[in-house]
Parts: sequence; structure tokens; C-alpha cells
Amino acid sequence: MLAPSDYLRVLGDAGVTFFTGVPDSLLKEFCACVTVSLKPEDHVIAANEGASVGLAIGHYIGTGALPLVYLQNSGLGNTVNPLLSLASPEVYGTPMLLMLGWRGEPGKKDEPQHVHQGRVMIKMLEDMDLPVVVLSDDITEAEAQTKAAAQQARDINGPVALVVKKGTFDSYAAPKAEADLPMGREEAIMAAAETLEDDAAVICTTGMPSRELFEFRARNEAGHHRDFLTVGGMGHASQIALGLAMAQTDRPVYCFDGDGAALMHMGSMAITGQSNAKNLIHLVFNNGVHGSVGGQPTVGFDIDIPTIATACGYASAQRVDTKEALQNAIAAAKATNGVTFIEVQVRPGNRADIGRPTSTPAQNKIAMMKFLGVL
Repeated sequence: MLAPSDYLRVLGDAGVTFFTGVPDSLLKEFCACVTVSLKPEDHVIAANEGASVGLAIGHYIGTGALPLVYLQNSGLGNTVNPLLSLASPEVYGTPMLLMLGWRGEPGKKDEPQHVHQGRVMIKMLEDMDLPVVVLSDDITEAEAQTKAAAQQARDINGPVALVVKKGTFDSYAAPKAEADLPMGREEAIMAAAETLEDDAAVICTTGMPSRELFEFRARNEAGHHRDFLTVGGMGHASQIALGLAMAQTDRPVYCFDGDGAALMHMGSMAITGQSNAKNLIHLVFNNGVHGSVGGQPTVGFDIDIPTIATACGYASAQRVDTKEALQNAIAAAKATNGVTFIEVQVRPGNRADIGRPTSTPAQNKIAMMKFLGVL
């Protein structure tokens, strides 16, 4: 296995001077090392993977030095446009290294949302004319691969992909993020779920929030048919919720979102705010980190998300951090004539023994459509 600090040195020796990306569970040890080891001007955790490519292009234009963009392969789609229409040698020609965590690698057990992406990833990269290197977990071989990849990026004047398999990086001891707040996210999700109408539908964001909501329903034998668990597609839960709210205007619809997900496609808040969807309540459970992939920080605690929501046209927006305030905010939102927003500030972290949904995504979709009266 590669020690993250050793590999960070390898990248430095290969001429990489800037790091940006969206954290990934397979890269979490490396990402933690980068976060701890580098100055803020040398490392930016971006809102989404495509934005990372933009940051990398800007760094190269301003310095002539090689940047690295890290991402989970599920975020490859977000990079396609800037890679092909900007960084390509046929357009602006921008050398960079892409480091992709290979979720859904064929032959390896993984979650259903990663299977298709993992199977087609190498072909996608090759079809994009990107050279592909599967990184070795031996430091000597990895060093040779990385130096060659960096030189190739410069030679072709374009991106080169470093693909990282599960277990490539060894552990890295990084300090845990903390926040002095009354509630953890799971407690907040339970508090919110307890207040919902019997006919309410919930669209829940990817990662830990969906797992926590699933377990809450299981413990209470409430059934999972009311919840659409957006197990993939980070950042898109709010627009799934909006589409449902517009389709069934007499049904209460709730979006249980996360700070990293909301930031990833924040432009969607403008569309939601202008939608006049009177039956939609958008909750962002903000713990200030990418909690499902290693706890790397977001800017969630550094910006005023309710003010952004108000500026986007939400009829009301507020911030809460206690169970009582949350349940009062939901009650007030129900009485508001227009789409509403609630930021719920919570402590980072989750239970180590949190389970995963036992139903498949297809079963989840069918159960909800039956609940909605569509099937």
C-alpha cells in the first residue's frame, strides 16, 4: 500500500504544485494528507468535479505548472465538458493529472450506484482520448508511473488519468472535524421525519443521510415507500424533489439535502426558488464536511446558505440547530405560501455501525411510485 505522505512527495517531485477536487472514499486517506499538508493556496476542495478542472486550468495558465484533479469516478461526468471543450489538446491544451477512485471496479463488490460507472470507466476515459494509468500500490512502481504520466501530460499538452483501486492507499491519521452543536445529523433527520405528514414524500440525498433515514424507518416499522433514497447522483436530490413537487402539487414534498450536495450544484437553488412550488420544503443538514467520504471540509459553515436561498426566491429561509427549533421551523414552513428552506446545522460524524438500505434502487423507486399512486 502507498503511504499518502510518500505519494504526495512523489507528486511534488513530478512537478505537481496544485491540488483540487471533490473527496472520494477510496482516496480519503490521500485527500486527508493533502488537506493537512498543503497551504490553502495550493489546495482547493471544489464544489464539483467540473469546477476542479476549471481551477486546474486557471492554475496552469497562471503558473505553467502541473495541477492534479482528484475525484471519485462517479464524478467523471461532471468533468467531461471542461476536459473536452477546454483542457483538450485540440482546444486550449492544458496538461494536468486526474486521479480517479475506481468505485465499482469489475469483480469487486460495491454499492449498486457504482456498478455501471465502474464497468464503463476505462472505456469512457479511452473514448475521451485520455491516457490511462492504473496506479500501483508499490511506491517504487508508482513513482515511475507518476513521473511518466506527468511527462506525458506535458508532452501531449493535455490530461492524463491515474486510476486508483480500492486499498491502494494506506491509512493516514488526520484530525477529526468537530463542531460545538447540540445535534448530530442522524438525530436531526429523525426529528424532521417525526414531523412529516402521512402523505408526505421525501427525496433524500446520497450517502449517510439516506442510510440514516432508512434505519429510522426500519426501527419504527414505518416502511420505506415514502422515501426516495438518491443513492448516487450527488447534488441532484433537490431537483428530483422539485420535479416531484411540480408533478403532484397537492402532496407535501421534502428534500433532505446535505451541505456538500447543495454546494455541488448550487445553481439548482435558483431554479427551485423561482419555481413557486408551494408544496416543497428543502432542508439542508449542514455538518461542514463531506461526511460520507472521509470528513474533508466543505465551506458549509463559512457561508450564509439561508440568505442565498432567500436571494434565489425561496418564500422563507431560516437556520436552526436544536430539535425544538427544527420542528418549529418545519411547522412554520408548512404554513408558508411558497417553497421554503431550512438549514439544520449539525455535528459532523456518524455511527460506525450504520447499515445500508436493504432494498435495491429499482425496488425503492417502484415502492415510492406505488405510494404516489402512479403504479
